[in-house]
Amino acid sequence: MSENLDATAPPEPQANPLLLAWETPHQAPPFADIRPEHFIPAFEQAFADHAAEIAAITHDPSAPDFANTITALERSGKLLNKVSAVFYDLVSAHSNPEILAIDKEISLRMARHWNPILMNAVLFGRIAMLHDNRASLTLTGEQMRLLQRTYTRFHRAGAGLSDEAKKRMAEINERLAQLGTTFSHHLLGDEQEWYLELGEDDRAGLSDSFVAAARAAAEERGMAGKAIVTLSRSSVEPFLQSSARRDLREKVFKAFIARGNNANANDNNAVIVEILQLREESARLLGYPTYAAYRLEDSMAKTPEAVRGLLERVWKPARKRALADRDALQALIAEEGGNFALSPWDWRYYAEKLRQAKANFDDAAIKPYLSLDQMIAAAFDCATRLFGITFAERKDIPVWHPDVRVWEVRDAAGRHKALFYGDYFARPSKRSGAWMTSLRDQQTLDGEITPLIINVCNFAKGAEGQPSLLSPDEARTLFHEFGHGLHGMLSNVTYPSLSGTSVFTDFVELPSQLYEHWQERPEVLQRFARHYQTGEPLPEDLLQRFLAARKFNQGFATVEFVASALVDLEFHTQPAAASHDVGAFEKAELEKIGMPAEIVLRHRPTQFGHIFSGDHYAAGYYSYMWSEVMDADAFGAFEEAGDIFDPATAKRLHDDIYSTGGSVDPEEAYVAFRGREPEADALLRRRGLVDMPEAA
Repeated sequence: MSENLDATAPPEPQANPLLLAWETPHQAPPFADIRPEHFIPAFEQAFADHAAEIAAITHDPSAPDFANTITALERSGKLLNKVSAVFYDLVSAHSNPEILAIDKEISLRMARHWNPILMNAVLFGRIAMLHDNRASLTLTGEQMRLLQRTYTRFHRAGAGLSDEAKKRMAEINERLAQLGTTFSHHLLGDEQEWYLELGEDDRAGLSDSFVAAARAAAEERGMAGKAIVTLSRSSVEPFLQSSARRDLREKVFKAFIARGNNANANDNNAVIVEILQLREESARLLGYPTYAAYRLEDSMAKTPEAVRGLLERVWKPARKRALADRDALQALIAEEGGNFALSPWDWRYYAEKLRQAKANFDDAAIKPYLSLDQMIAAAFDCATRLFGITFAERKDIPVWHPDVRVWEVRDAAGRHKALFYGDYFARPSKRSGAWMTSLRDQQTLDGEITPLIINVCNFAKGAEGQPSLLSPDEARTLFHEFGHGLHGMLSNVTYPSLSGTSVFTDFVELPSQLYEHWQERPEVLQRFARHYQTGEPLPEDLLQRFLAARKFNQGFATVEFVASALVDLEFHTQPAAASHDVGAFEKAELEKIGMPAEIVLRHRPTQFGHIFSGDHYAAGYYSYMWSEVMDADAFGAFEEAGDIFDPATAKRLHDDIYSTGGSVDPEEAYVAFRGREPEADALLRRRGLVDMPEAA
């Protein structure tokens, strides 16, 4: 190529940062340098590199062995993993129209990339040969687990199907990838477009902290000086709980439950119908009667019948409790002179009044003691006391939004362990909910690769100069996601496919839900729950009232969850044709189980991103409750030890649960920690849904 020294020549285009080595601390992504236009070229290079790596494994003339097939697969796709992690973090946590447009294209190209890999008959033949002869191979326990999981992954993707069936399966996968992305974009669109402006007369009953958060939300949308309710759960639920304006509660509630169901450009009904049809067809191609049967075979639960059994066991006492609570709330309305029937938009408001009356406790009283910074400090301190890791904030790590904070995590010996990113505040560019993900997973296959772990939440930002104050539920959410984060940060495995949260869906919630227990312990609250203005610790009487009130309204909370899990199961168990009218299907299922009319699903179908934005929780929303059986039972080990930070119990928890990733069968991992299988009644006791025996 000839040199061009013309000073007027345009500058050379900047190198694509996604394709360069990252000269940042701990090789963290250089977010400030990454622009939307970098992603398509980076994905194209990553697809090409990965395809070449797969071709080399497939056509290796050597006889298949663990190193040239399974280990080689583990080493493949590094660039694709690197680019994907950054991209999908932005799609979920800080998108824009350019990113969302790329997402639509990449979701299809990703499916077209993976289909020929996972259905490669020659490659699967190599894996199957090793799997068939696994008893004669000299493998470690982790290697045997990886071989089994690799075989299962390819087999369940259709690698053993006929060519005709593979072709159809590939078409289904491509379409499902598009539909999942569409569902997610529709939901985000409805959430971004709606808000309720609160005039001075609209604020009756609202706390100063809520109004401050409503002002911050308005400023985030370029409406400085105003105050708004958005469709973020962190805005909707406290509004429904405290607003004295019944007309506005109804307006907000109806908008919240109608997301994705407004007969507009963001409507998700047709998307759901097609998703269910294609999932059913894919299951049948693989030889399963239903999609639920297919999904649950590769889980702890194993069968739809086992899932239904757990859910129905919990449903009956929960519904009984909810109906009793409903009658008490209706009586409270009558006492106040209200001449109306309790409606779904009234439940939280009157439940809060009843809790104040019965337990002498309300969320507004404790929120000033639950500042975000103090709850982060509490989560970190518990991890230090349990596992010996420490956290130091870093200001030199690039982030995707100015609100994101980063901490370096070190082990007990002071060695670098991980980077932890916290992205806590709601904003229009972020999808709703809370989640944990990673920018890089831990592994030791080729040297010590340390993880980059993310927690994303949607808490309301405090007013200028004021902290974000959390409700007890939000503080619990912070600990929940941090428990997932610990699962990623404490991972100590060799192979990336087994790292961190790479476990069964109905086991992955154990580390997160278990960690919630520490948030509500007096030993933790007495130390970290301090008034944001005075620094005073949580008063003992308020602490006791909070602890006494924890099981209040558990009938409602359990009913809205279990009903969602049952509807998910029925969507994926019944013939897809039965759900051609999504709303009618939902209504029929709720009538069948006797859903109280005053309670609505926690996730109505058109906004049920867990099961329709992708397939991770499809036929698997029950997983939270399956894991709760284990987490309620597991925390009992610390209670039995007489110390919630008991060193011996904490070491078993680290060694058997948090550090093993997917390298051990989850049932074996749990029994290794607890010494026995979990006792299901622990869940009902935790939620206060059983009549406890009277003390002697």
